[in-house]
Amino acid sequence: MAEPRRNAANDTGDLAGVRMLVVEARFYDDIADALLAGATRALEAAGVAFERVSVPGSLEVPSAIAIALEAAERAGRPYDGVVALGCVIRGDTIHFEIVSTESARALMDLSVARRVPIGNGILTVDTDAQAWLRARAEEADKGGDAARAALSLVRLKRRLGPRGKR
Repeated sequence: MAEPRRNAANDTGDLAGVRMLVVEARFYDDIADALLAGATRALEAAGVAFERVSVPGSLEVPSAIAIALEAAERAGRPYDGVVALGCVIRGDTIHFEIVSTESARALMDLSVARRVPIGNGILTVDTDAQAWLRARAEEADKGGDAARAALSLVRLKRRLGPRGKR
């Protein structure tokens, strides 16, 4: 597995009052639990509030995000960002390509169109062993990485946004 080559992120902006949404696909319950544990640790370490929504699979994650964003806005309590979690393991059919490509495309479309920070923690792997290497917090911690990526974008949005609308 390729290791990241990056300097420590300069993510020290204020996260006071931030409200995040975590949407997790439960198709592989055990892997979902590991991804969620990493994301939860990262969000709690940042001191932000979050709510969790579960869906059957990774293809349902973008729809659930769109539904939840709209409901939260109608209620006057919008989310500042989203963490998407799930796992797609290659099988014998083209279903893997459809689910992995379309879920990633839909997350990017949502993020850009709605200007909502989304951390993509949907694993796309060839084997169960690869999924575990990426999911476990003590290994690659991709759930935590997705949460930290979303929080980084929340900080950027706050820093660049108009004063008083953070």
